[in-house]
Amino acid sequence: MGRVVMYGSVSVDGFIADENDQPGPLFDWLVGGDVALDDSGEVRVSQVSYDYTRPYWDQIGATICGRHVFDLTDGWDGKPPSGVDHVVVVTHRPAPEGWDPAAPFHFVDGVQAAVARARELAGDRVVEVAAGDVGGQALAAGLVDEVRMDVIPVVFGSGKRFFGSVGGQHLLEDPDAVLPGNRVLHVRYRVRR
Repeated sequence: MGRVVMYGSVSVDGFIADENDQPGPLFDWLVGGDVALDDSGEVRVSQVSYDYTRPYWDQIGATICGRHVFDLTDGWDGKPPSGVDHVVVVTHRPAPEGWDPAAPFHFVDGVQAAVARARELAGDRVVEVAAGDVGGQALAAGLVDEVRMDVIPVVFGSGKRFFGSVGGQHLLEDPDAVLPGNRVLHVRYRVRR
């Protein structure tokens, strides 16, 4: 089984979006460099960010997100982001009316079912869990192996928290990667068991 990684871009004070679900400058690092990160050529990062991010993206077999993110992005028009093979959506509602059943999106009820389904789909590849409420639930349930953060030099003051509304203390190991890129600091932690 591949590892489960909670991932997202985050402000220095721990937010993945403002109170209106707007990411503000959190994704500026994805257009501030000279190296194309994907085939579109629109996502351009520093060489350091490319060397850290591209190999990770290539390992992802499935991404887990909540229905809120799915709705905000209009389901990425049925095409998973960043070349991911499958998206597992945690929701208590069915797929949207008119949704193409052949699209590689899977709608499940609950975070544990989502991780199980994503692991099945990903095989030996990484299961990525989006930061926020769903990621925090997965962390609290002991389902996350690693936390990856792209820390952006901005302070939001309030908004949507990286770990959602997770309660209690959860220990991480010392960071095993701390890499500065253009407008971003990439940090990676293993979850202490």
